[in-house]
Amino acid sequence: MHARQGNVPLPEPFWLAGTDCDLDEFIALASQQTRLADYPFAAGVASNVPVYDCDAVRRQAADPAALRAVQAEWGRALAGGPGVIVLQRAVNDLAILDHVSQVFRDLIADQHASGSASGDHFARPGANDRIWNAQQKLCLRDPIAFARYYGNPVLAWVSQAWLGPGYQMTAQVNVVNPGGAAQSAHRDYHLGFKSAAGSAAYPAHVHLMSAALTLQGAVAHCDMPLESGPTLYLPYSQRYRAGYLAYHNPAFRDYFEQHKVQLPLAKGDAVFFNPALFHAAGHNRSTDIRRMANLLQVSSAFGRAMETLDRKAMSAALYPALLSLRARGQLSVEATGHAIAACAEGYAFPCNLDRDPPIGGMAPQTQQQILLQALEEQWPAARLQAALDDKYWRQQA
Repeated sequence: MHARQGNVPLPEPFWLAGTDCDLDEFIALASQQTRLADYPFAAGVASNVPVYDCDAVRRQAADPAALRAVQAEWGRALAGGPGVIVLQRAVNDLAILDHVSQVFRDLIADQHASGSASGDHFARPGANDRIWNAQQKLCLRDPIAFARYYGNPVLAWVSQAWLGPGYQMTAQVNVVNPGGAAQSAHRDYHLGFKSAAGSAAYPAHVHLMSAALTLQGAVAHCDMPLESGPTLYLPYSQRYRAGYLAYHNPAFRDYFEQHKVQLPLAKGDAVFFNPALFHAAGHNRSTDIRRMANLLQVSSAFGRAMETLDRKAMSAALYPALLSLRARGQLSVEATGHAIAACAEGYAFPCNLDRDPPIGGMAPQTQQQILLQALEEQWPAARLQAALDDKYWRQQA
């Protein structure tokens, strides 16, 4: 019998504890097999993971109903299916990918020159090169490249499939150097970044909710053969309710090590997964591959992103780049919207309703709406900056 609040069934037990971690129950979930027939838009299934040809997806997306069906299939795969999908040729402009890779290498060189060290949540410090807040750093250093990179519709479509509109894009670049050891198996943000005791302090329904607030992804910035150590996954493990406690348990980690899967990626491929999926970066056994991935952490408009970004500064930097690209016919209206979604704040709250009351609707204007209005009306940069400054002031308490 489920405990009830009104007519809404609540998880039972209401509180989860380490004693609720049942390895046999976990194995029953993780032993499921993925059938291609259940994923009609997929090009195939590899190591229990649906694989999509994004050239085909881009063609299908010309029909809005077909795109919505593809997104629904992705969402079902991430929620109740294997919890992970591979998107081959997610980035089909390899010239801009290589350009952005060079920007990332320059940023890493700057970090080394300044003596700053970037740690890793689940690996030995110094084993990898990290760029925290790569989203803002790329936008401010090279806004043209940012616009072209994040104008990519595939990144927007998969984010919308899991989180809906108003999502908050953040990114951290990870370079696993030759010899870099594998990470330990884990789940991700939010509850994945807490100790077992910290997670147990939250009721069971929050454990279920945590995974719905974030989408994890990685864009391959180089070819990633198995020897380079692409990410390890345990399909279907995201379905285990007590998983935020279980991944701290050695028996569950041992099962992960014995049954994990690993998929090679080509440059431009992407992988997206439910943050509750048991996963870990692999061991780079190569002698010469510096495995670079742009790790996308996309947050729901209704949650809190892990990193703090100055989206006002990013929007001001991006705007002239958008004007230039649009004037030269190098960025479509659709791609412009995707780039803005990856940059500016798309949710109106929290706000100060005394200073920023809703006019003509139920919410104040968002940063994204300000940028779109500026582009539509061809504002000078100074006018946009004033509007962004005014928006910032109106949001303060």
